[in-house]
Amino acid sequence: MQTPLESFIDHKSDTGMQCGSYSIDIPKLKEGEQYRFHFDAVACVGCRCCEVACNEQNNNPADIKWRRVGEMEGGEFPAFTQLLNSMSCNHCIDPECLKGCPTNSYIKIDETGIVVHDDDVCIGCQYCTWNCPYGVPVFHEERNIVTKCHMCHERLDVGQSPACVQACPAGAIEIEAVNIEEWKASQMDEQGNMPFLPDARITNSTTRYTLPDNLPDNMKEMDEHILKPAHKELPLVFMTVLTQISLGGFLALFLGDVMSLFGFEATNWIMALLVVLPAAIGLPLSALHLGRPFLAMTAMKNIKTSWLSREAAALGLFTGLMSGVVAIYFFEVNTLVRLGIEALTLGVGIFGIYAQAMIYRIRARPSWNRPTTNLKFFGVAYVGIFLLAFLSSLLSLSDVVVPLIAFGMLGALAQLFFTYEDIRSLDTIKENEYQLQRTKRLLNENFENIKKLRYVTLIVAGVVFPLLALVFAGSGSFGYTSLVLGLALVISFASEISDRFLFYTTVVPLGMAGGFFVGKQRH
Repeated sequence: MQTPLESFIDHKSDTGMQCGSYSIDIPKLKEGEQYRFHFDAVACVGCRCCEVACNEQNNNPADIKWRRVGEMEGGEFPAFTQLLNSMSCNHCIDPECLKGCPTNSYIKIDETGIVVHDDDVCIGCQYCTWNCPYGVPVFHEERNIVTKCHMCHERLDVGQSPACVQACPAGAIEIEAVNIEEWKASQMDEQGNMPFLPDARITNSTTRYTLPDNLPDNMKEMDEHILKPAHKELPLVFMTVLTQISLGGFLALFLGDVMSLFGFEATNWIMALLVVLPAAIGLPLSALHLGRPFLAMTAMKNIKTSWLSREAAALGLFTGLMSGVVAIYFFEVNTLVRLGIEALTLGVGIFGIYAQAMIYRIRARPSWNRPTTNLKFFGVAYVGIFLLAFLSSLLSLSDVVVPLIAFGMLGALAQLFFTYEDIRSLDTIKENEYQLQRTKRLLNENFENIKKLRYVTLIVAGVVFPLLALVFAGSGSFGYTSLVLGLALVISFASEISDRFLFYTTVVPLGMAGGFFVGKQRH
């Protein structure tokens, strides 16, 4: 009579199970194939041995999970279903982490299709943690970089099984070879999706799932009761707002220089210096967001596919060109030459802010991936216009103050509309409705006072005070005009900072279901 252990060994031998084996026998890859994970949700018992084995193999602390187990449930007693999902990296055919990384830290190995991360060149910007719709990359606070699953590729290369595969007692995790074209043609839609997991087509994920038959229609995440604000990202809050203010100020400076050709008061080097200051202060602040701030300059390596690289390069050039414009004013260079350089500078600045907005137009973050993100980023420009209006009032430039106030007020009204539309569209967009409604909950439950303050300050600083400033300017009272515009400038800046704070903290990403007690195990 066989012992239970002998019976299990025979069963493994008969079925070809990979679990419990130090070595692994997988077919050699043919042309057009790559390795992938197969997860059998019918076999999984939720023991989390895969999580533990992965952490031990890769020497990760307890809070760094490259492989996580999510929990879902549905049905009604007694016809009740519990569904589990053990997921690490899906080693996608078109990985978003690789496209978005500004330092080319991600590599998809040609021979195996495995996506690995080059820790040495990572600057810890965490953009990949935003880009990945499955929430796979995780920031390692001790190392100040992002890390992720690499399918234990070094073990695979010598015929050893990955830690998660070896540790699973139920044989629920396996390594397979997949034909890429066949998978993309039809198999992905049939076998590549799991409840509460983003559509595999977003990145052409390769993980294959075996699911129970007749899943209930009312499946839900076991962690849906856990709703926490996202990171504040304060360095990025200030950097984005300040660079956008500089763009608005430079736009006003350029238009003023053009109008001086028609007899209006000429712009000067003091104005040019003032509009470059916000960007000059804001750009260095962005380095404080990085895990490795001293490697910030390497963020421009991937201009080909990364919007973050394009933003860094364009805004760096924009700030440099604005500094050059200050010198051109100071040394009184020919007007037409100056206008040409200003037009070039403005074009670079517009592209820089566009690239900045496109960083957030990612499918993994539904509340960011809306047109209002672009509109609101450009909408901040009105503050820069008020900045020049304030300086003009201090210099008693009567021909300039009134047009600038009116121009800035129009921008503020546009920003008010964009802000209203941003919140209204949370209810009108049906795609990813679950995440958008959770964003709305955060706005209304966690940050209701800040949301109200945003509206009040925008109306007061963008409409009421500028109207009052117009009255004072019309009567020639430039002292009162400067006072009111100064208050409007400070309050409007605070208003935009509060709105950007809400932008970062209320985003709810796509991702896998989490655990009832531990949530999604992502910071």
